[in-house]
Amino acid sequence: MVSRHIYWQLIFRILLISAAAMGSGFLFFDEQYVLSVLVFGFLVLQTVFLIRYVNQTNRKIAYFFDAIKNEDFTLRFPEKLSVKSLEELNHSLNMLNAMIQDIHLKKQAQEQYYQEILKQADIGILTINPKGHILYANPTVEKLLNYRPLNHIKQLNQVDEKLYGLFENLEPFESKTFQLTNEREKIQLALKSTSINLEKESLLLVVVQDIRRELDEKETDSYVKLIRVLTHEIMNTITPITSISESILKYFKKDGQLLTPDEFAEHHMKSTIKGLEVIKGQGNDLMGFVQSYRTFLSVPEPEKALIAAQNLLEKIKLLMGGDSDWEQIDIEVIVDPGDLELFIDEKQITQVLLNLGKNAQQSLRHQENSAAPDKASSDESEKKGQIKFLAGIDPKGKKIVKVWDNGPGIPQEHLDEIFVPFFTTKNTGTGIGLSLSKQIMRLHGGSIEAASKENTVFTLTFD
Repeated sequence: MVSRHIYWQLIFRILLISAAAMGSGFLFFDEQYVLSVLVFGFLVLQTVFLIRYVNQTNRKIAYFFDAIKNEDFTLRFPEKLSVKSLEELNHSLNMLNAMIQDIHLKKQAQEQYYQEILKQADIGILTINPKGHILYANPTVEKLLNYRPLNHIKQLNQVDEKLYGLFENLEPFESKTFQLTNEREKIQLALKSTSINLEKESLLLVVVQDIRRELDEKETDSYVKLIRVLTHEIMNTITPITSISESILKYFKKDGQLLTPDEFAEHHMKSTIKGLEVIKGQGNDLMGFVQSYRTFLSVPEPEKALIAAQNLLEKIKLLMGGDSDWEQIDIEVIVDPGDLELFIDEKQITQVLLNLGKNAQQSLRHQENSAAPDKASSDESEKKGQIKFLAGIDPKGKKIVKVWDNGPGIPQEHLDEIFVPFFTTKNTGTGIGLSLSKQIMRLHGGSIEAASKENTVFTLTFD
């Protein structure tokens, strides 16, 4: 409606100017000079009115946009005018101003709402631009880093030089841990970063969390699990020793008195010898158990060197393939990229991979033994065991080695227990293999994880 009125106003004024111009020219050539001058004056007057009309409209629109740009919503245009088109224009501009003001207020309320959530959050949050300026930091992160207000990451140099170096070199999608020590306490911090784009500027969003409680809970849980396993193993060893010792003592006593050699029966002597042999065997088992514990605690620092992943995995395949009992198991090595190298202690990682491979073999053997003969498949490829050693690079750019098998898998309830020292679901073995493997990976600065659904996969990740 507004544009239509302005449109007709412009057409009407242009037509008047055109008519005045033609009339002034006609009268001039008809030698009616007085009338020609009067009509020309009317032409000039209409031209001035047109310019003023257009300028008035443009100024209003310019004022309106300047006010919006400066977030000034107090600008109001009069709506009682003699010119209908300008009155409707002013009314439309006032309505648009009210709508934008309403949207702006809602946006501010929403921003305050989100900021309040961030202020009350238990985790620290901050955003950093490429120049190191901290654009936002909630109170929690200022408390965790023991510095306020945070405006630039260089301020962290006053807290801890290593902390500043960590933030300075932090890349998107990285996860780091850092122990911050101050005059009051030690804080274990976990940092996670991600990249975000805001107004065409790339920012780094960093989440900082105090994980002391989680670490304490995990440590306590690990101790509980370890004590449970130790108690179980020791009790299983000590109980037969105690029972047999009591039985042997009965052979040498009668009514609380020691028997003389003449009273001691020959079959009691034989039973005593057998009992002592059992006690010796149980003692040796207990010594072996303690030795396993000492082995777990005394893993040497790795002597790292660059090792070709292809050569390493081919060596593991050769070591496993030498057992004639495993001819029915396919062992495959896949390395991508082919020239992948690992910075590792070759002996220690060979021990880890060989342990995982043998666990997979035993799982496949158990599957074969437990399969019913009448349910055997006629397709040899379907029932044949498979083990795959895969090396490559994960989406985060870290080098990984996976050990995959198509065995029956690990029960879900045992997945959280398998890395606990001396925990085992097998009838043989000490249960030290996986926990020792985890210790070796920790010394390498990496990790080992297990997943078992349709198939079992152990993943070794190297930093």
